[in-house]
Amino acid sequence: MSNAMIRSVRGLVPMMRCHLVCLMMVLGALTVSPSPASAFSDEELRIAADRLAGDGANDKIALINNMAADGDPRVAPILEAMLDGRLFLRKTDQHVVIGEKQGSIWRHIDVVSGDVAGESPASGLEKLRVNNRLRGALRDALGGLNLFSLDIASRRAAVETVMGARDPSMLPLLVRAIERESDETLRNRMELARATMALAAGVNKEERLAAIAALAGETTPQIRAVLSQFIQSADAEKIEPDVIEAAETALASVERRLGLWQTFGDLYRGISLGSVLLLAAVGLAITFGVMGVINMAHGEMVMIGAYTTFVVQQVIQNVFPAGSGWSLAVAVPMAFLVAGLVGIVIERTIIRFLYGRPLETLLATWGLSLVLQQTIRSIFGATNRQVMAPDFMSGAIEMSSGLVLTYNRLWIILFSLIVVAGIAAVLRYTAFGLQMRAVTQNRRMAGSVGIRTGRVDALTFGLGSGIAGIAGVALSQIDNVSPNLGQGYIIDSFMVVVFGGVGNLWGTVLGAFSLGIVNKFLEPVAGAVLAKIFVLIALILFIQKRPKGLFALKGRAVEA
Repeated sequence: MSNAMIRSVRGLVPMMRCHLVCLMMVLGALTVSPSPASAFSDEELRIAADRLAGDGANDKIALINNMAADGDPRVAPILEAMLDGRLFLRKTDQHVVIGEKQGSIWRHIDVVSGDVAGESPASGLEKLRVNNRLRGALRDALGGLNLFSLDIASRRAAVETVMGARDPSMLPLLVRAIERESDETLRNRMELARATMALAAGVNKEERLAAIAALAGETTPQIRAVLSQFIQSADAEKIEPDVIEAAETALASVERRLGLWQTFGDLYRGISLGSVLLLAAVGLAITFGVMGVINMAHGEMVMIGAYTTFVVQQVIQNVFPAGSGWSLAVAVPMAFLVAGLVGIVIERTIIRFLYGRPLETLLATWGLSLVLQQTIRSIFGATNRQVMAPDFMSGAIEMSSGLVLTYNRLWIILFSLIVVAGIAAVLRYTAFGLQMRAVTQNRRMAGSVGIRTGRVDALTFGLGSGIAGIAGVALSQIDNVSPNLGQGYIIDSFMVVVFGGVGNLWGTVLGAFSLGIVNKFLEPVAGAVLAKIFVLIALILFIQKRPKGLFALKGRAVEA
């Protein structure tokens, strides 16, 4: 062999080696099992879609489940179109297509390729009818298909859908999704969903016991329902006694933990109600304690504060829209000033002439409340007004146990404590607070040492009314702003003041939170109306023993 031939052979070796490697790669690709992403061939998918036009809801549901079970992403648009009423039978060739309306013409979208496959008037298509059973099956199937979505939010929603449906036919799909899931939290949720399915469709005792063990560590109402349903159906399905016993033990454990969370929820709701009562009652405690005036118009001061909030928000939105998020911060001092000035005017024009005559002040302030309500109706109308909540007060903290802590309630609790702390600072560290306490304890002695009791009365009434206006700002975030807003809180406010001790700030705080918590613990047992009646009866009995409330004021005039 010549040198030239040897060099030619040597040159062919690398080329042959490259072709051999490429051939091996192709053969390897052909021998790999198909991915679930292409579980159907084009022809199989078209035949399955055409069968959706057949008769029989049971057959369609079985077909939908089979189409979704392989996780082929091309199935989702077909099922979504069917759920939305966009899946049609084309009359010319009896094939199923997705319809898109373009004016008076319908475009035909091929269910396999997704390309436009013709167009026709509406008479050329026949819509596939969907009843409620089919809608439920379609939603469950789409939930299973979304387990493979690239969007984690879609996968999270799909897991909840699959867990709620607990359809054993979705179990293979869920197992494949678990193998692919990269988010650990979501994978744990998928494992929990698999446990709920295994409990319902386990083929042996070991599978069910393992599922019960997995579910026993959860604390959600959904898991409680799963275990309870399994126990109720155990006799009919002839489940082994030790499996039933394990399920009952797990259910008791879940219910015990849920009960603790329910107690915590009732306590939170009681504190939330107490904070609202505190804001509404603390101003009344000041005026009632210092002046001895039964102010039935105190609720209307709350209403004025709420309408001030509405007006401030409207003005800021019209004048400076970019600052709308700060409207609540502006509304707090404005509501205090407006309600406080209205209170001073009321004291100077009406209340000052009625001191020492509690029944007449009650009637006068009750009539005044009607006048104020009608005035607001004449200005703003009788319909409710909406006050938008700022972004930081929107939303909630949702826990798996079913407990929901709304941000607006959390902020109101914090706000009420700040208001009380501010009032306490004013009463303790300012000259006006010292004068107010002196007038409360002994009005004659305070006047004899040079304190202008009339001025203190006016400013005290204005302070109490201003605090009520601040309460209106808070209540505008959780209640309807209407002319009757204050009427829902006036009776409860008096109950708080009487229970805590007339004129005592810390007694008002303790009374508000106590009544709020007791109310919320009684409501699940007796209902909202009976709970209030029981609280009122208990308060009446308490006053028989302690007429001056929890914390009675001390002073010569008071004790006299």
